[in-house]
Amino acid sequence: MSPSASRARRARPRTSRSRRPSGALAIAVLGVLIPGTAYLAAGRRRLGGVITTLSVLLYGVAAYVVLLRRDDVIQWALDPDVLTGMIAGLGVIGLFLVVVLVTSYKMLRPLQTGVLARLGGALVVGLVCFSIASGSALGAQNLVAQRSLVTKVFAGEKSKSATVPTINRKDPWASLPRINLLLLGADDGEGRDGARADTVMVASIDTRTGETSLISMTRNFMRMPFPKDHPLHKVFPTGYWDPSDPEPEQSEYYLDAMYRNIPPKYGDLLGETDNPGADVLKLSVGEALGLKLHYYVQINLAGFEQMVTALGGITVNVNYPVPVGGNDDKHIPPGRYLQPGPDRKLNGFDALWFARGRYKVPGGDLARQARQRCTIKAIVERATPQNVLTHYKEIAAAGEQLIRTDIPQTLLGDLAGLGAKVKGAKIRNVDLDKKKNFPNGRNPNYAGMREIVAKALSGTPAPPTTKPATKPTGKPAAKPPASPDAGDLSDSCAYHPTN
Repeated sequence: MSPSASRARRARPRTSRSRRPSGALAIAVLGVLIPGTAYLAAGRRRLGGVITTLSVLLYGVAAYVVLLRRDDVIQWALDPDVLTGMIAGLGVIGLFLVVVLVTSYKMLRPLQTGVLARLGGALVVGLVCFSIASGSALGAQNLVAQRSLVTKVFAGEKSKSATVPTINRKDPWASLPRINLLLLGADDGEGRDGARADTVMVASIDTRTGETSLISMTRNFMRMPFPKDHPLHKVFPTGYWDPSDPEPEQSEYYLDAMYRNIPPKYGDLLGETDNPGADVLKLSVGEALGLKLHYYVQINLAGFEQMVTALGGITVNVNYPVPVGGNDDKHIPPGRYLQPGPDRKLNGFDALWFARGRYKVPGGDLARQARQRCTIKAIVERATPQNVLTHYKEIAAAGEQLIRTDIPQTLLGDLAGLGAKVKGAKIRNVDLDKKKNFPNGRNPNYAGMREIVAKALSGTPAPPTTKPATKPTGKPAAKPPASPDAGDLSDSCAYHPTN
């Protein structure tokens, strides 16, 4: 072999390294976006061609799945086994990108470079590798939080409840035009002798449109009925109260006491259940409203503050001073009030008291129920995909402390799709007509309530509630506005101060 040919042969490998160190570094870093392209630039055509082709194919599959198979993505994100695979896959992808970056830079880096150039290149590559590892770790943490939320909160195959329906898993909404969820706010804070369901609400959702009707139950309802074919009806044939007690107000027989009081005495009548108090209320509230309640969602009020904080707060209209703290029974005044104003941004603590404060508020429980419906509306509006993704780990951690439910894991994907419809649809209130059906809670007219609910959910408007004329009293009015309870919550939750 001639000397000139030998020199040409030795020079050939250097052609791919003849560029400047900064150019080699830029190509290596940009090559992470489409793995394999940096190998092609380094002259490794076979290796680079294979990896680039695979990378482009994977990008195409990912785009197809995200854009055209969103329902499948939701199903995977709610399947604990698939989430475990995603966590492992994310680690593999992160490691692969680091290997691609390091090896491609080594192939592209000029053979003859100064010490400073080598140190600078190593520093940049190290920072990019750290970013890749950090991103993979953050994604894995969110997936771990999601898996923990799904497995700890939502019912698995071993859950027990006699009130959970049998639903077609392949197409659950085919034979279910409406799904009825019992929403419970359990106040089990300090000083409470066991949990009391201070907030009892039903969300009836049209599975085709996502339109939602909210029905609030007053906590001091007595004589709550049970289905005639259930053993508890034999124990309380005229509803949950004590006919032998001459006292008209029987606080231990209020609706909010059923969760705590019935299971210890009559738990054997409920069958096997993971949450006997919730099953009691599903049976009784469903009978009172003439609805089949499919699932319950129990909110721990102590965890509510954490959830709102994780969302970054909520925005509501405050139409009258709302007490923060205070106790009517013990005559303890609140420490302060949430002052009226439009579009008030509330943190978790204040949002909790906006939903539950009632110290000497005219309208009492009905005023509080109206604010609770507005709180639900505000949370739905706040839970945008961008906001949820940004704070997902905190939201998932709050969810574990906040929520208890008998919704099965197998239904989560379908409910997530329904939730997207709910977010874009109207949320309405069904007014049970206090003046006519429950002037007090001692003997409510449940038959009248069932008639109102049936008309509201069938699309037939219920008769308008007759409101008493307002008469001047000579006293300053600190009265919550008579919001339009029947109809879209956008109206009843609007800013309309009375002063």
